[in-house]
Amino acid sequence: MSETRRGLVDATGRAIRAEDVARVRARASLNVGDGRGRPGEMSSPWAYDAQAWFSQDFGDWFPWVRSPDAEINVDRDRVVGRLRDLTRNDGWASGAISTIADSAIGGTFFPRPMPNWRVLNRLDARFDRHWAAEFEAAATAEWRLWANDPNRWCDGARALSMTQIMRLAFMHKVRDGDALAVVLWDPGSVQPGAAHYATRVQLVDPDRLSNPYQMLDMDRMRGGVETDLLGAPVAYWLRRAEPNDWFQAAESMIWDRFDRETPWGRPVVVHDFDRERAGQHRGVGVLTAVVGRFKMLSRYDQVSLQHAVLQALIGVFVKSPYDNEMVQSAMDSGGDQVGWYQDMRAAYNAEHPVMFGGVRLPKLFPGESIETVKADTALTQFEQFEHAVLRSVAAAVGCTAEEITRDYSKTNYSSARSAMLSAYKTLRRRSIDFGTGFATPIYAAWLEEAADRGRVPLPAGAPEFAAWRSAYAGVRWIGPGRGWVDPVKEREGEIIGLDGGFGTLDETCAEVEGSDWRDTLAQRAIEVEEMQALGLKLPAWAGGGGEPAMKIKRPN
Repeated sequence: MSETRRGLVDATGRAIRAEDVARVRARASLNVGDGRGRPGEMSSPWAYDAQAWFSQDFGDWFPWVRSPDAEINVDRDRVVGRLRDLTRNDGWASGAISTIADSAIGGTFFPRPMPNWRVLNRLDARFDRHWAAEFEAAATAEWRLWANDPNRWCDGARALSMTQIMRLAFMHKVRDGDALAVVLWDPGSVQPGAAHYATRVQLVDPDRLSNPYQMLDMDRMRGGVETDLLGAPVAYWLRRAEPNDWFQAAESMIWDRFDRETPWGRPVVVHDFDRERAGQHRGVGVLTAVVGRFKMLSRYDQVSLQHAVLQALIGVFVKSPYDNEMVQSAMDSGGDQVGWYQDMRAAYNAEHPVMFGGVRLPKLFPGESIETVKADTALTQFEQFEHAVLRSVAAAVGCTAEEITRDYSKTNYSSARSAMLSAYKTLRRRSIDFGTGFATPIYAAWLEEAADRGRVPLPAGAPEFAAWRSAYAGVRWIGPGRGWVDPVKEREGEIIGLDGGFGTLDETCAEVEGSDWRDTLAQRAIEVEEMQALGLKLPAWAGGGGEPAMKIKRPN
């Protein structure tokens, strides 16, 4: 009698015999696959399907494992050229870049100084929160004086305000992959009407950042970035002109070496990009992953336009009883029969003229008929394809599909709110990263000069700025506000949060409105004073009770 395996039963409750178990194991060992993914195989030698060599899905897919610099730097110019061509000639791509820049930087991008007074307080008790508030107000005013100078002394090219410099640098970052600038020291710009600062910012096109004489990357030279043994940038190599400018051909073959910073830590070159892997020294644009889809969409757009044009064309011809064999016979006989047929048509029209208003109209010969040919009128799937491509683009760049397509016809409040909150996280992260990587070094360089010139309040004998740069130069950048989908509901929520202590006016003004809370309070005080001076009823937020306010005498 066969031995049974104790404790093992089949689906019917019958005990499983030992020879049945051995038979199954033997069959499984014979059916171990070789990674070819053949039908009927019970198992595979690979722990993961992605490891298979010769399967139908992976048979011709063998990407290399390379360093991030090897993946980016060798073919960077080709990728950037294609991305720029897209943004020049494709409205969707151009709109996507503008949407990201408007959401992250917008028309106002300014710092809110936040010195780390708690650290400084351990060095000197005079650094307290009252000093921090005074420092914030003074630094903000001085920054605006320098950054918004109508003569544009903050810009090395004297063309842009600081917000415009930030926006242009950010667009370079999201399109080309890198934001690059040199912080200049120009004492000659310190003159009346020039905000009295020698710090200037010179934006540099990322194409100029490259290895000298276009040499290949080396151990300590990666895409124009010179590094130390740990991979930290120590200097940048910039060519004096764009590589393909024929009018500056000589300068384009000259490279200058710029240190990353001065010996005491003042930034000289500011280079910012999104890092996706450790050891990466150059960036890629946000549209890189979907550039192929954009190209397919552009081609599909052209084909759909051609199809629409063909549909509008109508071909008209006259069908005669002269069939193919008769035409062939006539051609073989020298065309007498065709000529005879044409003579018959002419005689018929001459004998049976049709007149209308004194005008003779052409008449069909017996057996003839007028036929038309029209292009196929079947509807294409272009709209669905376009929507699918733009949704993938929106996912790649971190925006909502509605922001990319500008189509809100299928959106309700709940879906719009959910999509906006999700996209806002990505856009806010991009804004913070750009502020940390590009804007803050520029602010720190400017603030060092402001402190040296005594334009911001520092206690007598305060620690040197260079020694405590990170404590003095603490800052948060304020860009465009998140905005509202339903102003009534969302403003009520903000009020509840403020009353419940779950937020501050500073956070609400910065994140929702994109404004400075100090400016908001100062403006409200001015408005209340003006309403009181004019005898107007004060609104509820000003503590009004509905009665006209007593007129007060304005101070001279």
